Amino acid sequence: MPKKTPDYDNVFKTMKMKHKRLFVSVINDVFGKDYPLNVKVDVLPSEGYLTENESADGSKEIEEQISDFLIKIKDEVYLLECQSYDDGSMAIRIAEYAFIVARQFAVWDIEKATIPMPRFTVIYVKQTEKTPKTTTITFTFPDGQCVNYKSNNVILEELTKEYIIEKKLFPYIPFYIARYEKDLVSGDDIEAAVDDLEYFRDEIIRLHNESELSDQEMADLMGFVNTIVTHITNGNKNEERLVNVMGGRIIETQTEKWIRQGLEQGMRQGEAKMIVELGQEDGLTDEVILNRLQKKIGVSYEEAETYLTEYSKQFV
Repeated sequence: MPKKTPDYDNVFKTMKMKHKRLFVSVINDVFGKDYPLNVKVDVLPSEGYLTENESADGSKEIEEQISDFLIKIKDEVYLLECQSYDDGSMAIRIAEYAFIVARQFAVWDIEKATIPMPRFTVIYVKQTEKTPKTTTITFTFPDGQCVNYKSNNVILEELTKEYIIEKKLFPYIPFYIARYEKDLVSGDDIEAAVDDLEYFRDEIIRLHNESELSDQEMADLMGFVNTIVTHITNGNKNEERLVNVMGGRIIETQTEKWIRQGLEQGMRQGEAKMIVELGQEDGLTDEVILNRLQKKIGVSYEEAETYLTEYSKQFV
């Protein structure tokens, strides 16, 4: 079986943090826009919301859910939600995410509030017979009015490799190989997967040579592909051959390791500061903020307490 790890989520999260420019083409393709690839892209804070889940023993557990990607281009806000499989709760989750975004841009006075909703889409990495073509949220009002808030979903298995390259849908490339999961896990015939990986490798190199992709974008896209490959193959007999298509595993020098660790530490500190400040501005308790710190940036309770103490000073 494939490893039960969050590698799909991690790849998507890392891409949005490091390479938000690459998502401009996705916005253009999904929403019929024509933004230049160098347009200014603002990543909005992904505020979480609290939800109550029931555990196996029947007890209730409060968990915080985080939206995948909220970005603002010019005057438009977009919500991109990446899903491995179809999920029966997706429509209500999108509604909750959308209202979180809308709250940030609402305009109101004593008699009226205008709440602009973001454009949204759900990107399905894998497809089953239940995977929906669209996601619809219907708002019903006491006076009988109904408003459908609807968007087409992106189902990656329906996109060809040629279309992805033609439209420069680079964030889709790492997840393309997921359509071959069964073959890669237990099958002996992986030639189609190898051919597709070679196609993407050659096109990534070509686009890099034509200055469509930077050095870092090219290296990271290949690395992201291999992250998904190793997630699926989980060390089986097919892994080495598939990984080698993209150039194999990159050996990290000690200097590069120190630089990477320094950047990661800086990003954690920046995110921790934002979580503490936003939480206190919203009047959240220390325990809720500590819970957010642990879940969002993956630190221990003790480390979360340190961040809370450090970044609470200005509120004393």
